[in-house]
Amino acid sequence: MKVCRAAEAVASIRDGDTVVVCGDAGALVPDHVLAAVEERFLREGHPRDLTLVLPVAVGDVFDQPGADRLAHVGLVRRVIAGSYVMGTSPMTGRRSRLTEMVLADEVEAYNWPIGTLMHLLHAIGAGLPGLITPVGVGTFVDPRHEGGRMNARTRETLNSVLDVGGREYLFYPSFTVNVSIIRGSTADPDGYLSCEREGLTGGLFVEALAARSSGGTVIAQVARLAERGALSPLAVRVPGPLVDAIVVAPEQPQATGLRYDPGVSGELRVPWPPDPGTPDAAKRVIARRALRELQPGDVVILGVGAPAEIPTCAHARGRLDAFTFLTEHGMYGGKPLKGLQFGPALNPRAIIDTPSQFAFIDGGNCDVAALAFAEMDALGNVNVSKLPGLIPGCGGFINIARAARRLLFCGTFTTGGLEVVAAGGRLRIAREGRTRKFVARVGQVTFPARRFLDGRTVRVITERAVFRLGAEGLVLEEIAPGIDLDGDVLGRMEFRPMLAHGGPAFMAADLCTEPEREETRARSARVLHEQRGRET
Repeated sequence: MKVCRAAEAVASIRDGDTVVVCGDAGALVPDHVLAAVEERFLREGHPRDLTLVLPVAVGDVFDQPGADRLAHVGLVRRVIAGSYVMGTSPMTGRRSRLTEMVLADEVEAYNWPIGTLMHLLHAIGAGLPGLITPVGVGTFVDPRHEGGRMNARTRETLNSVLDVGGREYLFYPSFTVNVSIIRGSTADPDGYLSCEREGLTGGLFVEALAARSSGGTVIAQVARLAERGALSPLAVRVPGPLVDAIVVAPEQPQATGLRYDPGVSGELRVPWPPDPGTPDAAKRVIARRALRELQPGDVVILGVGAPAEIPTCAHARGRLDAFTFLTEHGMYGGKPLKGLQFGPALNPRAIIDTPSQFAFIDGGNCDVAALAFAEMDALGNVNVSKLPGLIPGCGGFINIARAARRLLFCGTFTTGGLEVVAAGGRLRIAREGRTRKFVARVGQVTFPARRFLDGRTVRVITERAVFRLGAEGLVLEEIAPGIDLDGDVLGRMEFRPMLAHGGPAFMAADLCTEPEREETRARSARVLHEQRGRET
């Protein structure tokens, strides 16, 4: 079939098929093809009862609905996802329809780590019986806990625990992939596919290979066609024999809010644009405090949220090149994009495929991981994957948190309307957040502290306090100047942390001028000296 209209390409999708879809939030979204699947279902009532495999969340809710195109009762029976779309449409005020279906028990839903899904697709493509991995043992994806099941409708356990040489691993059996829907920039008539205009390449090759090795079909969406044999062999990401259908969508954006930026695709190294920084004072304080934990030469992998602000802080201080910042999707160097554009980077030094990036991560090659947290308990267990009314999923969090040498959990102390003012070396809570994040019991265990701690340095950095994770749980080490220990910190927690020897010191005032910083450091030293004097 090769070059064809989207309606022709999706006509071969059958009821009950397992369909893998590429994408990363607003990047690499094959939205034109997914729209054709939706149109066919609404017109014919077919295909039905699909199993949808999303290694990464696909779509941004509004500009490119992505997987939400398939969020219809009857169209999808089961979803296996590495993450779920978290956006809310500014036009309708609604969150992802697929998320709503999961929360309403209208579809079976699983959440497995992105790296696990990428490596499992590689195993399927290689004709292996499945994937054996230590990633996820002791977390909610462990079948002895929840097995990654995300709602009451989801009852079947799809993975199991294996003992190999006295160590526990999780086993994920291979399954048949009937259809893979992927996206690139350019294809020739034989299906050779390149990604020269994309900001990342995702898991395109393993996703296509899994379908081909299963006897399935690969549908590729691209922005343009080239003459036969015109693509550089080094630029080809998916070879022609793996591709069955090519759908041309000239208007596909590079990512949410980006028509095309050569500095993101790596075609050019562009001048750094003026960066206004983040208007969120809390995130500024967190990022600047986190930056002080980094050492020159560190390889630092970043999560979404407050951690994504750390490169902005480093850039503002002329230190961006002192570290190598990564994202789980294959970027090395440069300045990672934020929000719905998170994943690609501006002026990256290298872009590799996502499965290879997770091999790098799982092999313990990241010096530091800066990750967000949604809930944390007294022992340091963390939940980022499931909250009331939200199912962001674990994404790459479990892979990263398990393997990085040093961990920084970065996030606001409370959430939901929090407003802070940082000025003159002091922090003031203008409006407290509605929801506490330091809770008696986390809703789901994405980071099992005692299993993952293993002698590593783990710190929790918020705008008002810094904690260290010890063998017995959280230890409060620092508070921000202007913050009341009892009212603003301990009184906003559902448990009482241990206090550092001599009591908490002051956080450095990272929003101050240099003289103010020196004054704050001196004041912190005086307070600590006085506290220790009283203790003796």
